[in-house]
Amino acid sequence: MIGPTPLLDFFKRGEVARDVRLLAAQGGLAPRAHEQLAILMVLKTDPDAEISAAADVTLGRIPANALTAFLARSDVSADMRDFFAARGVFPADTPAADAEAPLVDTEPAVVHDSAPAVVDEPVAADPDRASITQQLARMSFTDRLKSAVKGSREMRAVLIRDPNKMIAAAVLSSPKVTDQEVETFARMANVSEDVLRIIGGNRAWSKNYGVVAGLARNPKTPLALSMNLLNRLNDRDVQMISMDRNVNGALRIAARKKMVDAASKK
Repeated sequence: MIGPTPLLDFFKRGEVARDVRLLAAQGGLAPRAHEQLAILMVLKTDPDAEISAAADVTLGRIPANALTAFLARSDVSADMRDFFAARGVFPADTPAADAEAPLVDTEPAVVHDSAPAVVDEPVAADPDRASITQQLARMSFTDRLKSAVKGSREMRAVLIRDPNKMIAAAVLSSPKVTDQEVETFARMANVSEDVLRIIGGNRAWSKNYGVVAGLARNPKTPLALSMNLLNRLNDRDVQMISMDRNVNGALRIAARKKMVDAASKK
């Protein structure tokens, strides 16, 4: 599932602290393969010599078979292929089937996934969730970032709402995040608009009707995105939006008009 690369944008804009850049350069952040390689390409030209050198070493540590198979995928950009061609690495004959797992990870995962979390309930109502929230609150920024990418499902359910945009984006860059989780995130009114925009911009996630319906009905979703999604909803969901006073008034009116137009054609 190669779509928007939430973390990469922060690195491209130069908005990442040195310790996080060094962690990523050393292969310790480990988002999805496509994003990991793109971040390493950016860090290879980092003005900090230690970070640039670390990225170069990490690129050299990627298993050759895994890298060449990944480069053979049709969704790998020409720029990425050119970058590795300059390093003497070329696509294999057979493309890799998986684009989710990172190609290199120099640090173990923070914790193992456990049972699915119910993310819509208040933290205080769930002692286990409260404990996880307290655990995360004691972490440094870097450790929270690693938890967002490599932590448990319960950690992702909390960190997707983190006020720091990079932490929330890191959850969506995690190779461990599932379509079911994304569908739940799409319904949450306590995540940032950036999170909802990233979800809506991912072609693979937006093929999931539950994600589309969740975004369309979420009052936090940017209006332009909700409007675009309205035409993909079934009659029942359009009707629900037409009566939902929590959504933007313009969306509610558009839903009513859609119902009237549909009725006139019957």
